[in-house]
Amino acid sequence: MPGLLDGKKGLVLNIANDRSIAWHIANNAIKHGATCGFGYLPLEKMERRVRKSLEEMGVNDPWLQPCDVGSDESIAAFFKAAGEKYGTIDFLVHSLAFANKDYLAVGKFLSTPRDVFKQALDISAYSLIALARGAAPLMPNGGSIIALTYLGANQVIPGYNVMGVAKAALEASVRYLAVDLGKAGIRVNAISAGAIKTLAASGISGLRDMLHWQEANAALRRNVDIDDVGKAGLYLLSDLSSGVTGEIHYVDAGFNVVGMKLMDESSETPPIA
Repeated sequence: MPGLLDGKKGLVLNIANDRSIAWHIANNAIKHGATCGFGYLPLEKMERRVRKSLEEMGVNDPWLQPCDVGSDESIAAFFKAAGEKYGTIDFLVHSLAFANKDYLAVGKFLSTPRDVFKQALDISAYSLIALARGAAPLMPNGGSIIALTYLGANQVIPGYNVMGVAKAALEASVRYLAVDLGKAGIRVNAISAGAIKTLAASGISGLRDMLHWQEANAALRRNVDIDDVGKAGLYLLSDLSSGVTGEIHYVDAGFNVVGMKLMDESSETPPIA
């Protein structure tokens, strides 16, 4: 079904490389006719990395604007520039999170310092509120906002720790924003992706075991592919999901629906969750 986003314009934050979920959502959006602008952490190396990954997508002259989501001034400057470039937008992709990796390990949650907790909640959850507030005036005809979350928001995943708490706050923010922005025709949803080898996930200890465990126990008996998530993002950005808001949409090969998780007899991987 080509052209699901013909004529649509949107902003994507933040692409890390061509193995990031944001890259695959943007790639699917552009393939279906969308024009995308991109935000990036205001570091020279990040700009180079984003440009390189977009070239691999076939986008050779992208609109790039630095945006530090921990700064209200930087967010305001980002949306001012976006308004000058595009006038209005139809969607916003929030694909960013941060927590100090020193505290993303089994047995480390209790030792989480106050400043680490505050930073994780600010960058990973409050940023969605701040970005939605900036995007809403550019969406006079309604639109779609999507964020990325994970099962660790509502179940204990060893080593996910403070990021799980931040994702729980993110998911609650999705629901409250959906109600606040619904009267303006702006939908707000989140995708809860299964464990995937991304740059962000590399900071989580035990990722390899997590992938083995998920593959053995998911309903589809496989790990989710990153492009599975990209295509789900396309659905939530398009009019195919016009009646969907405030939802957490799982794309994890059915791992989240399995209550008692049992390893195959042939597997020696121990349970970790």
